[in-house]
Amino acid sequence: MKIFLSKAIKLQNSILAKYLMRQVLILLAAVFIVIGLVVFGNQLVLVVKESTQQNILITDLMPIIGFKMIRDVPLILSLSLFLAIIISVSKLYKDSEAIVMNSLGVGDKHFMLFIQPVVILIFILVLFLTTVAVPWSKHQRSMIMDRSENASEFSFIKEGEFQEFKNGELVFYASTVKSTEGDGTQDMEDIFIYTVAGGEPIITLASQAQKFTNAATKSVYLRLKDGTRYHGFPLEGNKKILDFDLYDLQIINGSNQRKADSMTKIESKPTLDLLFSSDKKDIAEWQWRFSQPLSVLILSIFGILLGKASPRGGKNLGVLVGVLVFIIYNNVLLVAKSNLERGELLPIVGLWWVHLLVLLVITVFYAYRHGKFTRLIDKPF
Repeated sequence: MKIFLSKAIKLQNSILAKYLMRQVLILLAAVFIVIGLVVFGNQLVLVVKESTQQNILITDLMPIIGFKMIRDVPLILSLSLFLAIIISVSKLYKDSEAIVMNSLGVGDKHFMLFIQPVVILIFILVLFLTTVAVPWSKHQRSMIMDRSENASEFSFIKEGEFQEFKNGELVFYASTVKSTEGDGTQDMEDIFIYTVAGGEPIITLASQAQKFTNAATKSVYLRLKDGTRYHGFPLEGNKKILDFDLYDLQIINGSNQRKADSMTKIESKPTLDLLFSSDKKDIAEWQWRFSQPLSVLILSIFGILLGKASPRGGKNLGVLVGVLVFIIYNNVLLVAKSNLERGELLPIVGLWWVHLLVLLVITVFYAYRHGKFTRLIDKPF
């Protein structure tokens, strides 16, 4: 008789497990599609806008969009699974199905076990994405951007056209432009440049100029020859005139580009290289990569507890709280990552304290849900 009951319970649990997993998978796909359309649509607009500003080739546009989508998939997957678990468990309680399951001895712990195959699958997928696919996609995107930047240098300055740079702060004109494809320089004649410095207009005229890029700083310069600089308009009485034989005028400051390149190099490094590095930024990066799949496991437990609700309770309260928890969780991780990069946290503490804090909150929430505190208070001394 005991053996029969044991098999019956196992079969019952198996049916319930499949039912709950099917609900989670269906909702996971639905939530992922909705969030993905919003995020990827926004990324598409931003990339297209960026491509027009930076002269990115059309052939490179779709790969860049694809690589940016890969970057966002782990976060979207994690959020989608979290919300799918909350909605699935909440639906069981709203339909009073969970009440019947609870009367049969099937509770939160069983629900956590039932959804483990789905959670582990998403955990492995997110782990692969954050440690392999995302760094690779960032490296590929960086290569495309560098190639596009170098390619656009040949047509950066156009012949016989007035062009604006630095958001309109610099107006440039050259009657003739000759490009050298080997090193990306451009030779020009009959130069006119209008700039504003300290609220004062500056007009520069030169017979010849050469555009070049400083390899060390990545700043772009115009090397002007045989020219004159007018501080103030030529017809004004209070003006300064400076004749020069050679003058280097900076068009693009490469300092911001160098900072972005430095961060991109760290984010695109292979995970194994980061693990054996003692650099604080490298440590922060690999801890961030492993934190994302780890959060999938932690949030799956939290999702079960947030989904538990009364049939008369608010329909969307668990989802709203879940979104808030997810945002706070990830923002605190980002703050901890920044602190670790600056050396304000020990590597052994790193991002792990955030996960431990969330686990502590889950433990307290679980104890509250199951009346542990009430029993402790009511317990006679």
